[in-house]
Amino acid sequence: MTSRPALRQQILTLLREQNFSALVDLAGRENRVADLLLQFLYDPHDPLQWRALEGLGHVAHGHPRQVQKLISRLLWLLNEDSGSFGWGAAAALGEIGRHELSVVADIIPMFCGFLEERFSRAPMLWGIGRLAEVHPEALDEVCPFIFTCLTDDDPQVRGLSAWALGKLQAREAREDLAKLLDDGAPVELYDQGELRRTTVGQLAREALADLE
Repeated sequence: MTSRPALRQQILTLLREQNFSALVDLAGRENRVADLLLQFLYDPHDPLQWRALEGLGHVAHGHPRQVQKLISRLLWLLNEDSGSFGWGAAAALGEIGRHELSVVADIIPMFCGFLEERFSRAPMLWGIGRLAEVHPEALDEVCPFIFTCLTDDDPQVRGLSAWALGKLQAREAREDLAKLLDDGAPVELYDQGELRRTTVGQLAREALADLE
């Protein structure tokens, strides 16, 4: 059996290479891969965290039972009573659902509550946007809760709300999105394998284009 430090190093190399197919193959040989990926979810400004999230989604598709075992831990991290920060947990739930909806289908109604908590709001919006690109129909119950986030004090939340509504094809959001077009506050968004620096207004503009 590969030692834990050696396995972690293999995972790190594959994440840096964005070699997700090899990561799934590794998870087929080592059932600790999904668990170790959670160790990389610590810094939202580090592209490696986002690649770990993406990798977790790919592993969920290839080995759903391995990731299913982690769902209770992710929910615990999102529980304020746990005393844990758990920033990446909300984002992970959405990314897992993007790749293997059955793993999170029963807990999607809980996403509404995570949007109401400040510490989990932004990562949950990212996770919702990622899930919406593939399974928008699964998020009908969640969509109304995103509208209230468009006026949040945090520009990261406003920008990700606009982005997620575009992915959800929420045409009823056009008027609210138009109000954000002049919002120049900075936002970071991991998309298409890169951590991108943009603005609330730009994301609102892109969302409106998605709704045309």
